[in-house]
Order: sequence, then C-alpha cells, then structure tokens
Amino acid sequence: MTREESEEHIRNKLALLPDKPGCYLMKNAEGTIIYVGKAKVLRNRVRSYFTGSHDGKTQRLVSEIRDFEYIVTSSNIEALILECNLIKQHYPRYNVLLKDDKSFPYIKITHEEHPRLEVTRKIVKDKGKYFGPYPNAFAAQETKKLLDRLYPLRKCKTIPDRVCLYYHLGQCLAPCEHDITQQQNDEMVQGIVRFLNGGHEQVKQELTSKMHAAAEDLNFERAKELRDLIVNIDAVMEKQKITTTDVVDRDIFGYVADKGWMCVQILYMRQGKLIERHVTMFPYYGDEYEDFITYVMQVYSENPALPKEIFLPGRSREELPAGSLSAGMEAAAGAAVRPSGDEGGSAAESLREAPEEAVSSPPLAAEAEEHAAADSRSMPTTAEQKDVKEALESWLKVKVHFPQRGLKKQMVDMAKDNARVGLEEKFRLIERDAQRTVLAVENLGSWLGTGPVTRIEAFDNSNIQGSDPVAAMVVFTDGKPDRKEYRKYKIKTVQGPDDYESMREVIRRRYERVLKENLAMPDLIIVDGGKGQMSVAIDVLENELGLFVPVCGLSKDAKHKTAMLLAGDPAEVVPIPRDSQEFYLLQRIQDEVHRFAITFHRERRAKSMVVSQLDAIPGIGEKRRKLLLKHFGSVKKIKEAAVEDFRPLGIGEKLAAQILTALRGEQEQEEPSI
Repeated sequence: MTREESEEHIRNKLALLPDKPGCYLMKNAEGTIIYVGKAKVLRNRVRSYFTGSHDGKTQRLVSEIRDFEYIVTSSNIEALILECNLIKQHYPRYNVLLKDDKSFPYIKITHEEHPRLEVTRKIVKDKGKYFGPYPNAFAAQETKKLLDRLYPLRKCKTIPDRVCLYYHLGQCLAPCEHDITQQQNDEMVQGIVRFLNGGHEQVKQELTSKMHAAAEDLNFERAKELRDLIVNIDAVMEKQKITTTDVVDRDIFGYVADKGWMCVQILYMRQGKLIERHVTMFPYYGDEYEDFITYVMQVYSENPALPKEIFLPGRSREELPAGSLSAGMEAAAGAAVRPSGDEGGSAAESLREAPEEAVSSPPLAAEAEEHAAADSRSMPTTAEQKDVKEALESWLKVKVHFPQRGLKKQMVDMAKDNARVGLEEKFRLIERDAQRTVLAVENLGSWLGTGPVTRIEAFDNSNIQGSDPVAAMVVFTDGKPDRKEYRKYKIKTVQGPDDYESMREVIRRRYERVLKENLAMPDLIIVDGGKGQMSVAIDVLENELGLFVPVCGLSKDAKHKTAMLLAGDPAEVVPIPRDSQEFYLLQRIQDEVHRFAITFHRERRAKSMVVSQLDAIPGIGEKRRKLLLKHFGSVKKIKEAAVEDFRPLGIGEKLAAQILTALRGEQEQEEPSI
C-alpha cells in the first residue's frame, strides 16, 4: 500500500470512529503495532493525530502510522486496564515499557502441603505469600534466619528419606520422618505472617516471658538462647529514621518529566518504616501524567506482593493543557496526541497530550470551584483521579489515595523531590559524557593525523566454520552510535571461513553503493582485525574504487578485548593510552560492531536451523513452513502441539502426525543418553 493509499484508507476509517471510550492501536507499514493508547472519546482522540499542527516530538511516530485499529470498552476503567494488557502483549516501541532493571528480595511462604520459607526476587502468582520488598538481600536473609529459628518449617525443596541437620538444630520438624499435621503447619505460617505484618513486638513479649521462666528454672543456657533471639529481633526489625505512627504497608509514587525523559521514584514503606526506594528513568512520548499512570498500571499488573495502600501524585498545574481545567475533557479540547521522535515526517505533538493551542469549552462552575480549592502545587483532575482510583482499586483490591496535605502529602513530595534529583543527575552525566566524547573524537584525529573524525564506519565478520557467514557495519557520528545507519550483509561470494575475502566483499559492496548513491563518506574506516584485514580494505578502496579514506585495524588480545589500534602503510601500532577517552571510544566501537554482527549471525543460524528441520519433512514446502511458523511461533511450539491443533491450518491428521513424529524424533536423538 502506497503512502497516498494509506492516507485515504485512514481518512475513511476516521469517519467511522465511535464517540465511545476504548483503546486504539497504531500500526506502521509492516503492520507492526507501534503505539497503544486509551481514550474517553475514541473519535476525538484518534482524529487528533491526523489534524492540526504539531511539534517535532511526534513527527517520527506520525510519519510511521499507516493504519490503526480500535477496541471499544464500556468504561474508562476498562480502557485503562485494556491499555496495560495490550502494551504487555505487543511491546509497542513508542509506549512506556516497564523494564525490570532491578528486582528486590522478598520473603515467601510457599503454598505446599508442608510450606517452606525462602528469599526470592521472582514474584509469580502461585498462591504463595510474599512479604517485602527488603532493602537488600542481606536484610532479607537475616530476617529469614531469625524466622527459621522461631518457626521450624521444612527446609528441603524435595522431602528427603531421612532427617537432615536442620532437624537436629531445631529448625525443622522433619516431615520426612514425622507426621506433621496441617494444624501445626498452619500455626507456624500464622506466626510468620503475624511477625512480618508488625507482630514482632508481641513475639518479643512471649520470648521475654519464656526467658524469665527459663532463668527461674535455672536453665540458663535456654535463657541465653531466648535472650539472643530477642536481641536479633531488635536488630533485624529496627525502625529507620523515616517512620509513621501506623504500621500500614504503602507504596508511594513521585515523578518528574523534563527534556522528553521521565523519572519515577517508588518509596516502599513497610510496617511504618521506609525500607527501600526504586528509581526508573525512561523516555516518554505522550502526555506525561497519563504515561506515568500507564507505568503505575504496569508495575502492579503481575505483582502479587501488594501493599495495603498506594499514594499517587496529582497532575501538577503546569501539566494541565492550556485553556482546560480538566485533562480528561478530551471531547471539548480535541486533545491532540504527541508521540516522541527524533526527526522528520508530518504532523503531531506528543502522544495523548493536548496541544497548547487547543481550546476547550468553558468549564462548569462547580469544576472551577473545585480546582480553585485544590493544592497550589498539585491539581489532580476529578475525572482522572476517579478513573485511576477506581481502576486500581477494582483491579488490585488496594486503597489508592491522592494526598493533598499533611504527612502523607510530604511523603509524595519527598518521592517527587528524589525523582527530580535523579533526573537532574542523569542530565549532568549526559552532558559530561557528551563533552568527553567530543574531546575523544578530536584527540583520536590528532593521534591518527587525519583531522576531526566526525563519521566512523566499523566492520566485523561472523561465522562458525564458514556456516551462515555474515558481516555488519556500525556508524558512530561525533562519537555516538548512529543506529539508523547500521547495515547487515550476507556474504555471497565466499565459500568457507575466509575472513579476508569476506572483508573484501563487504568493503566493495558498501563503498560501491556509497559512490553510486552519493552517500556520506566516512572520515575513518575501522576493520575488526589486524594487518591482513587492513590491507584487504585498503586494496579494495584505493585500487578498485579510487577512494583514499584512512583505514585502521582494531586487534584483540587473548581475552578477546581491544588490545591496540593499527594505522598507516605499513601498519603500525598507535600508542594511545589504555586509560584515555580515545581508547574507551575505540572499545565501544569494537564491542558494538561485534555485538551487531554476532546478533545477526545468530538470527541467520536460527532461521537456517528451523528451515532445515521443517524442510526435511515430506509434504512441507515453503508455503506450509511459513504458515506453521506464523501460527505456532516457533519449532518448539510445534513440537508441543497436538494433532488437532493443526486443523485450523488445513493440515490433516496424517500429515500432522508425520510432522510431530519427525520433530519429536529428532529432539530425542539430540538428547544424550544416560
């Protein structure tokens, strides 16, 4: 479909949009979903992408849109939840995506006949009881050790044939040899739950009474053990500086957004004390408050370890769309959405954010009074607040609050202040790194005597004993990777593992195209290898193409790390200090081109393995192979399928059985015998 045809197609679909809430899915030319959004009024929100003028933040996204779909929901709450599920399903490139770059330790009571106590970083919906998060793994392990001494649940993952050391230490009741009743297990689980939910003071009182009784009976050894337990409880459960008078588990959110980046800070308060914080930074492409709420929805979408309360900030005054007291009044504002992008295309501001020039209808007097009375620094709109509160409370069964004053508001402000500090620090680091990178580029040119090396193109080959040979090129502009310029090459003319001839082919193909299409010429060409690869590249450039571009080689040491830079004819080592910014830049370039080449080679090898597996089956040609892979997703999924699962593809029982027999038989042969 051409661009003109897609625009006509979109215009026809826009006329059919309903005036109802729902979610919309934007697609590119390949049919890939690149953005998922929600709207109170689908007609107004989706149309705003293709009307009006917008700044450069959304130009890249809008230029990629070739089609869209939408799903109508019965309420705004359903739209919120559906948006979260669709993002998790499709991972659109322009949506805020939750990345678990840091996981905290939790204490877990397993859901088994004889439960166990364990420390885990993985939270799954397996009916286990989770407590935490804990500030660090040491704190979680110390708490578990204390609980092991107080409540002797079983320790072994699989019940052994005989008692183990834990039984003799008094830390396990040994269900492997003794009949442990359900009541005994339940009592211990209830004790652990009570302890972790703030009942440690009661446990201390009980242990103190037992300690005094043991001392009166002159059982001083037992009294000392109980005293040590009490001391350990005080050490493990010691309150921190930031506390509240109640003992409610809370997650407190704060966020700031600037220069297209958002920083979200989560403060975890457990049993009245602040035990941990979690910082996440990511680029955002839409209305900052709505993208923040999308992030919150993703945080809890698969997390069974939930607090009792969640504190969220409201939309700040400067975030409210101009001329509107309610960001939720999309129908009146005609809210234009603004995704982010680096460059070019047509139209649009930032996804799900109304443009400043949009004019809303006059607000109701009641709404005006309500917002006038709102906190001067935070003006959450009633509609947004209600939607988010109802969605999270109905979905997660937790209380959601938007604190407006007092200690709870101070905690939200503290989270926002910490987020602001984190984002400012990131910008300072970026600025400092940018200065260092520019200096490294300038100094590298001085070392080579070439002048500034603004554009660097680097090449690397990859193959395993000559199979599926590929090459890759990466481009660094002003010392930074320019990923739009990266290129992959399938080696066509070389048989076997010949690195020199592979390099010759790739250099020839690349710079023949540069000359033919009048593309940008590099200031420096780097080849992964030593004198041999350099001489091949220079020979092609100078003797075949008449190009005189500086060529360098990057050789590696025995540990496959960047060792030295070679330049000149004949090639000599350039004595760049290993602790310099120039050497660090060369390491980044070599690591990046190697990563890019290896990734491409693995993709090619995986595809060729899939093709060979399926093509070897009689009755499976190219068309059916593609159909099978599209339907099941992978060869592994095909192996796990049943005969009846092939019926929707028009494959009969006989052929389906042959496919499964061939694939499973091959799998069994690959498994080593014991």
